Amino acid sequence: MDQELRIQKILRKLKKLYPDAHCSLYFESPFQLLVATVLSAQCTDERVNKVVPGLFKKFPTPFAMSKASHKEIEKLIHSTGFYKNKAKSILSLSNALVEEYEGEVPKTLDQLHALRGVGRKTANVVLGNAFGVPGLVVDTHVGRLVRRFGFTKLTDPEKVEQAMMKLVPKNDWVIFSHLLIAHGRAVCQARSPHCEVCGLSAECKKVGVKKA
Repeated sequence: MDQELRIQKILRKLKKLYPDAHCSLYFESPFQLLVATVLSAQCTDERVNKVVPGLFKKFPTPFAMSKASHKEIEKLIHSTGFYKNKAKSILSLSNALVEEYEGEVPKTLDQLHALRGVGRKTANVVLGNAFGVPGLVVDTHVGRLVRRFGFTKLTDPEKVEQAMMKLVPKNDWVIFSHLLIAHGRAVCQARSPHCEVCGLSAECKKVGVKKA
C-alpha cells in the first residue's frame, strides 16, 4: 500500500477514535490564540489554560497588551516557564500588530512568522484554528508518530512538515495534527507507548517501541 493510501486509512481510524479532536488551548480571538500558542512553548496546554484567563482579563486585545509592562506580563505568565522571553515576545508582537496591522492578526504564514516568538508551528496553529487556513502543525507528538508510522525519518520539524504536506490531503492538514496530538497524548506516548491497546498498531512500523 502506498504512503498516501496509508495516510487515508490512518486518518479514517483516527477520526473514529477521536471524533472530538480539536485545539486544546483556550482562546476567544485570533490574538488570544496567538498569545496562548506562544506561551505553550515548553509548557503544557493544561498549564497555559490556567494562566491565560487572568492574562486576557487584563489584556484581552493587542491594544491593551501593548500598553502593559514587561513586569506585569511576566507576573501573569510566570508559571509557563521561560517567562522573561515569552513576555518580551508577547509585548513585541502586540506592538507590531497595533503598529503594522491596526490591531488585527495577519492571515499569512510569512506575516505571522515575522512576529517575535512566532515560529512555523505557532503560525500554523493560528492559521488553521483561528482562520480556517490549512496549515500542518508539527509538534513533538506529530513528529514522533509520523516517524513511528514510517512516513519519514526526518527530525527537523520544518522538514517533517514539508514531507507530510505532500502526503496528507490539504483539507485534512489541520485535523491531521489534532488527531495525532490526541493519539500521542492518550496512547502513543514517548517513553511508554501503549501498543497493546493501540487501534493503529497494524499501521505502526515500531510496535513495542520503548522510547522516541
